[in-house]
Amino acid sequence: MNVLVIDIGGSNLKLLATGQTERIKIPSGAAFTPEQLFPLVHEATTAAGWQFEAVSIGFPGVVKEGKIVSDPVNMGKGWKGFDFAAAFGCPVKLINDAAMQALGSYTSGKLLFMGFGTGLGTAMVYEHLILPLEGGHLPFRNSTFEQHVGNASLIEEGKKQWKEWVYQTIEEFRNCFQPDEIVLGGGNSKYLEELPPNCRLGSNKNALTGGFRLWEQEYTF
Repeated sequence: MNVLVIDIGGSNLKLLATGQTERIKIPSGAAFTPEQLFPLVHEATTAAGWQFEAVSIGFPGVVKEGKIVSDPVNMGKGWKGFDFAAAFGCPVKLINDAAMQALGSYTSGKLLFMGFGTGLGTAMVYEHLILPLEGGHLPFRNSTFEQHVGNASLIEEGKKQWKEWVYQTIEEFRNCFQPDEIVLGGGNSKYLEELPPNCRLGSNKNALTGGFRLWEQEYTF
């Protein structure tokens, strides 16, 4: 089966299709809506000559039973209830973006993914179970984990303080979820020169790998 994977980000869409090696980037932005998604994706994939029979979409928000629960805070409106299968004219699997990246990073055992970017994306994978988490919204110090380790905190507090909070966050999540391995992703994970035990750096490309894996076997998510 030829699959198109779409990783939706606040700045860009990342696209990759079965058999291709170079992904396509399309600017998104704070006002981006689902009605804009299909025409841009169709134009880009047609120009590249990509063919696909199914689509995986990694969405930066809560997804339950394959449906978007609410509009994201950093994009436009209209995502909740949008019929992606009708727009693309083929089967579509929707999943939280952190969960898709966790699946693409998975090798064995119980994996915890922590994505340090604009906010904090979290998810776990254990065999055929994918568990999206909203761990960034849990209370930490005088606010939440996300407010301490998100990009705004890195800019306002500086890298040294931000890294201290990141390492504290990793240990809190390790103690809570007891994973066999932790994968650290997101654009800001590159600032972590020293990695805690049983941690490894991930890659944003793993999100696209996770999108392909969704169609290779049955997962519960």
